[in-house]
Amino acid sequence: MYKTSEKIFWEDDRMVVKTTVDGNGMLKDAAYAREVAPNILGSDHKHVGNVDIVKVHEWLKEAGVEWHDTHAVQEVIKKKLISGEYSKLRNWGGTW
Repeated sequence: MYKTSEKIFWEDDRMVVKTTVDGNGMLKDAAYAREVAPNILGSDHKHVGNVDIVKVHEWLKEAGVEWHDTHAVQEVIKKKLISGEYSKLRNWGGTW
């Protein structure tokens, strides 16, 4: 995680934690993985991209998906990585 700052404050009767994350680390990690990861054709496991857990949490919150629904979590991540907006986080160009 590439956390740059974290602020904790009270809003009404709730404690709010605001975390700021630098996404450039994810982009650098994905670029590095594209260069060195073999992702051999026919392999059972593929490393398809690098996404920080904070970003995954944000995606799940937007989609209204709970962490325990693993199939829905996989679908949200897959949809986001396939979209053009987050394609730079991918290091494998195949389909799954």
